[in-house]
Amino acid sequence: MPEKKTQIAPGSRVRMHFSLTLPDDTEVVSTYRENPLEFTLGDNTMEQMLELSLLGLQAGDEQSLLISGNDVYGARDDEQVHWLDKKAFPPDQALNTGQVIAFTTPAGEELAGIIEKIEREQVLVDFNHPLSGKTIRFKVTILKVEQP
Repeated sequence: MPEKKTQIAPGSRVRMHFSLTLPDDTEVVSTYRENPLEFTLGDNTMEQMLELSLLGLQAGDEQSLLISGNDVYGARDDEQVHWLDKKAFPPDQALNTGQVIAFTTPAGEELAGIIEKIEREQVLVDFNHPLSGKTIRFKVTILKVEQP
């Protein structure tokens, strides 16, 4: 009788390769040419929606899903786009459209913003997650699953 493989469940230790790509095949992130990701399901290593798609998979399984960035990272919110005074940036910092800059909130939390537009004295920064509002292909190859 063949041995039953362990399925991914809450608390499982998982070793896998994964990638996130846009519909035009632009790669956002991938572990396929690097070390695989090892984590415990539910430890907040991955976004919850991505983790849920792994439930029931087992070593050797491959899966590719199209998902909405809104479902994973939240819907795009126009109130997260702000004009900031250029003086708020260090004087030696180069500012370019499309550039991602790390900001620290008053509570000490780090937040990324993308420069959308630069004018004479102001910079338009978008604090929405870059994948909000986009369709994403989430591909996984499960290498190992250990019981919780």
